[in-house]
Amino acid sequence: MKKVYPDAAAALAGVVKDGMTIMAGGFGLCGIPDTLIEAIRQSGARDLTFVSNNAGVDGAGLGLLLETRQIRKMISSYVGENKLFAQQYLAGELELEFTPQGTLAERIRAGGAGIPAFFTKTGVGTLIAEGKEEREFDGERYIMERGIFADISIVHAWKGDTEGNLVYRKTARNFNPMMATASRFTVAQVEHLVPAGEIDPDQIHTPGIFVKRIVHVPNAVKRIENRTTRPRPTAA
Repeated sequence: MKKVYPDAAAALAGVVKDGMTIMAGGFGLCGIPDTLIEAIRQSGARDLTFVSNNAGVDGAGLGLLLETRQIRKMISSYVGENKLFAQQYLAGELELEFTPQGTLAERIRAGGAGIPAFFTKTGVGTLIAEGKEEREFDGERYIMERGIFADISIVHAWKGDTEGNLVYRKTARNFNPMMATASRFTVAQVEHLVPAGEIDPDQIHTPGIFVKRIVHVPNAVKRIENRTTRPRPTAA
């Protein structure tokens, strides 16, 4: 089956629909599938639920979909860098399912592994635990969290081959490998596209069996979310 598509719009054609749940890889602006996000924006799909560590920033990442009000609900861990997100949430225009970061990672991993639920100590006795089943194991209290399985996952990889095998680079790896396994249909944008067989099997992070479509994005823009610098030391 041909997996490589000429552009992001073609890779998402016939896939994205109103009301879907979509996982989007990335952490801040690092490793986000920005080209695929832009294609979703252009598709006009609405009432979307996004599973993502955060909602990008104003004017970038998932922030673009907040601008067009295509997102109905976010399942996230960190949302502090996006003023538009805060405005829409406080105005009751955006739903939020807030999840501790480690719990979010495990919910995604569990979804990809076919695990419907698990118990964790994180959040016990807090607002996070409200409405959730609680049990005691070995004298400790735990709450039950559900695994997450989405309709679509969009991920960013440093390298991929024509069979969909993916390699992520450094911190841009973040949530991408887990999300690639936890949906019915995964679309990947890759910086370097190589022929099948060129990637050492021991270096593959996401096997191609999880990936349905690929788009080559050779000049991905890599924004710095918060640029931090210090003065150069002066000579004595």
